[in-house]
Amino acid sequence: MKITAQLTDEAILHELGARLAAERLNLNLTQAVLAEQAGVSKRTVERLERGEVATQLSGFLRVCRVLGLLDRIEALIPPPTPSPIAQLKLQGRRRQRATGRRGAAARGDVVEEPRHWTWGE
Repeated sequence: MKITAQLTDEAILHELGARLAAERLNLNLTQAVLAEQAGVSKRTVERLERGEVATQLSGFLRVCRVLGLLDRIEALIPPPTPSPIAQLKLQGRRRQRATGRRGAAARGDVVEEPRHWTWGE
């Protein structure tokens, strides 16, 4: 099954669990051996493979490391690449917070205060 935005969270977790189980079986590892090598409990491996929500991300990463899948996570969330203009504004610094502003004010453009219209102008 292809993971798409139309799938529910539960369906995605179930698919990821099935993929982890298939990879474990391809490597001919039991759940107990995988759990021992990953430093997690066998119950954690069982939960991951069933796609249960109660698992921690750190356990998922440990299991992926043992299965040799950790390098593929780079494709999951690639590092952000700021635009050339943003790179010039940052001048080598790392962005640390969002401004929360929108439009011209967010771009740093000069924004005139709106004038109130009155009769006789």
